[in-house]
Amino acid sequence: MLLVRKFRLLILMVFLVACTMHIMIDLLPRLERRGAEPRPGCSCPPPAAAAPRWPGKHTLRILQDFSAEPASNLSSQSREAAERAAGGGGGGGGEGAAERAALGRARRLIGPGAPPAPAANAAPLAALFQHPLYRAALPPLAEPDLLFNVNSDIRFNPRAAEHAEWQNEDHHEEFLPTGETSIDSYPNWLKFHIGINRYELYSRHNPAIDALLQDLVSQKITSVAMKSGGTQLKLIMTFQNYGQALFKPMKQTREQETPPDFFYFSDYERHNAEIAAFHLDRILDFRRVPPVAGRLVNMTREIRDVTRDKKLWRTFFISPANNICFYGECSYYCSTEHALCGKPDQIEGSLAAFLPDLSLAKRKTWRNPWRRSYHKRKKAEWEVDPDYCEEVKQTPPYDSGTRILDIMDMTVFDFLMGNMDRHHYETFEKFGNETFIIHLDNGRGFGKYSHDELSILVPLNQCCRIRKSTYLRLQLLAKEEYKLSLLMKESLLKDKIAPVLYQPHLEAMDRRLRIVLKAVSDCIEKDGYDSVVENDFNMDVNTVATER
Repeated sequence: MLLVRKFRLLILMVFLVACTMHIMIDLLPRLERRGAEPRPGCSCPPPAAAAPRWPGKHTLRILQDFSAEPASNLSSQSREAAERAAGGGGGGGGEGAAERAALGRARRLIGPGAPPAPAANAAPLAALFQHPLYRAALPPLAEPDLLFNVNSDIRFNPRAAEHAEWQNEDHHEEFLPTGETSIDSYPNWLKFHIGINRYELYSRHNPAIDALLQDLVSQKITSVAMKSGGTQLKLIMTFQNYGQALFKPMKQTREQETPPDFFYFSDYERHNAEIAAFHLDRILDFRRVPPVAGRLVNMTREIRDVTRDKKLWRTFFISPANNICFYGECSYYCSTEHALCGKPDQIEGSLAAFLPDLSLAKRKTWRNPWRRSYHKRKKAEWEVDPDYCEEVKQTPPYDSGTRILDIMDMTVFDFLMGNMDRHHYETFEKFGNETFIIHLDNGRGFGKYSHDELSILVPLNQCCRIRKSTYLRLQLLAKEEYKLSLLMKESLLKDKIAPVLYQPHLEAMDRRLRIVLKAVSDCIEKDGYDSVVENDFNMDVNTVATER
């Protein structure tokens, strides 16, 4: 009996000590901040070591999308935090002025004024982005056209966090006369999120995108976790500035082609395909792929030593060649036979910036009408019915608006890459059906350079519809001075793991571009130009486009 009492007393003491430590840990940052503030009546400046602080980690993390799964535990935690933050925001008599101010501030992120004209000897890529086809203005943006209202949304207000300042690595905080934090001092991943609107993920000349690409390869990795779902291993990496990215490790060398007997759904995902897809999407002026950059990662210091995912940590081992390896957990290629090994502990990978958290910006997932059967013997309906597009065009949302044209853009994009794995796509719920398709998950592109998969072009061949802007840009990229392969090569040279693509893949894109243009030409010959080419310009750029 005495031993039982002593044991209970010991448990009680341990509990009290734990509670005391938690209270001290909670109070310590506040005491530090209070010590950094000047005392009343003292004119001396605060200590030099009192650098500005970030908002609480949890407040920043609610702005990230941890998972594409709506039922994700992390997303649901973010949703609860967002609801609590939203409940604390109140309206006032100056709501109209606040909305107007928000629009003005958001437009600064959506797109600054047109850049200066390039020099006469400018590189082809710079000359391309100065072409009139790449300078067409968006329709005027109203508040419903912005994904976020920065001014009135308390979840973007740094003062809603425990620590009231935002910090950039290179300069101190900037405050507006109203006492709010300047958008210029936001981290680049947040600038990217705020710049999303009904028509694009980012503007053509938004400087935050290049800065974000630099962050993806230079920011310190503070934690790593496996992403749930999917057939192959993907990691969620969190950076020192609380930004996050999806890491796809290198599984194949650049010159390795997909074997001819491989089914599309059993092929590897390629890290370099994700990088190249972002650059191709930007050159086509779609701007529907989130920023992606290549990075050389230290598997020991930047993955194993910072992960709290025990399942991932347990899969690390040293190979007979004394290289560090791991394989994680996933549906297919996660075993010692498919382990990812460094040289000795360095591994290449792609890092794709996360979209805003689902709790803040819900996305709707749509089944691609031209989805493949994902079966070794069965065929999909579109493969056996030549009039399949007529059925699609009578079904919402393809019976009105621009969605069918977005599908055609995605078809061209996938054909140029050789990507057969487009089973679903996503849109932002806020914008309804009148918005763009997000081009996510492009890892199965650029698998074969010696084969052009013509079945990817079936939607274009069956529907015979294309945007005028897309058609004119494709014609421009077929010209010698704006050759697609040369533009892609120049653009990809900026990446840290260049060369990103094997040369035959670049040459294959030029060949496939000619096939696309021939398909559109056949449609025009059959149905007439006006029936095939949808004019989406506010002004006529035909003359200028053909002259350049």
